[in-house]
Amino acid sequence: MKAIGYDKAGPLDGQGALREIAAQRPVPGPRDLLVRVQGISVNPVDVKLRAARSPEDGPAILGFDASGTVEQIGAEVTGFAIGDQVFYAGDVTRPGTNAEYHAVDERIVGRKPTSLDHPEAAGLPLTSITAWEMLFDSFRIPEGGAEGRTLLVIGGAGGVGSVLIQLARQLTGLTVIATASRPETQDWVRRMGADHVTDHRGDLGAQLRELGLVPDYVAALTATDQHWPAIIDLIAPRGHVALIDDPETLDMAAAKPKALTVSWEFMFTRSMFETADMSAQADLLNRVAAMLDDGRLQSTVTERAASLTPATLTEAHRRQESGRVIGKQVLPGL
Repeated sequence: MKAIGYDKAGPLDGQGALREIAAQRPVPGPRDLLVRVQGISVNPVDVKLRAARSPEDGPAILGFDASGTVEQIGAEVTGFAIGDQVFYAGDVTRPGTNAEYHAVDERIVGRKPTSLDHPEAAGLPLTSITAWEMLFDSFRIPEGGAEGRTLLVIGGAGGVGSVLIQLARQLTGLTVIATASRPETQDWVRRMGADHVTDHRGDLGAQLRELGLVPDYVAALTATDQHWPAIIDLIAPRGHVALIDDPETLDMAAAKPKALTVSWEFMFTRSMFETADMSAQADLLNRVAAMLDDGRLQSTVTERAASLTPATLTEAHRRQESGRVIGKQVLPGL
């Protein structure tokens, strides 16, 4: 099958960057679906892996989000049939979705929203899983709960923030404050449903004091190390910070006086370790699909390529590296 892979870690314009390769068509395992990939998206994790992790045995195929059609099922698959339309975010320990065909465990796969085509649907799984797990697993907020409490989303205009704001508004009683630094990103987070917007390049503490709000929960989605002193200063005592980025160091002792909870959200954990509740990701993706079809959630896709080639995928990676992508970028299948 055709795929797009890379040979060694490094910059986009370096030797071994993204190129078309011939790869073996996957053979599905007992719980796997073999999916004909018809839409993908690009996430920050793709860029991080390509820049920092060299393949151990030949070219590596990146890509996690996918939408497509089930072509074959493993012997123990019970929830899907050939011809089903699906969407999912994959498994960081397995080859990626930048390929014609992809094998994925059925327990992390949802049914594609009928209201979206495949590329559009591919823009939602990874960010939806991350946002959902942050709200309901990390913060442990019950659906319909947290009335009178406040969530601060740092970096609200990115893919995760765009879904997190919507889920918080639709499924909880939280007041949502989102940070965004440009007029276009501030407009975007308002469209997603943020109650208040602040600028993370300014004095966050002063801006929140002006609003008269003290966040009980902070979703730190970007530059957590830079914002850490402000987070410690402005969060409520016994508050909870959840983060998804990779700060080199954090002064955890600073969280002690307020008895804060600090946790990481990593959406690949369930599939990496085949946890007992691994199928929770399939369940939540089905909920997200239903909410999209009912109009309770809106697509977060803002950039869409006409084709998937090494050139268009390279440009999508370049846009991710710029740090200026609003929402999500998607591409069709090969």
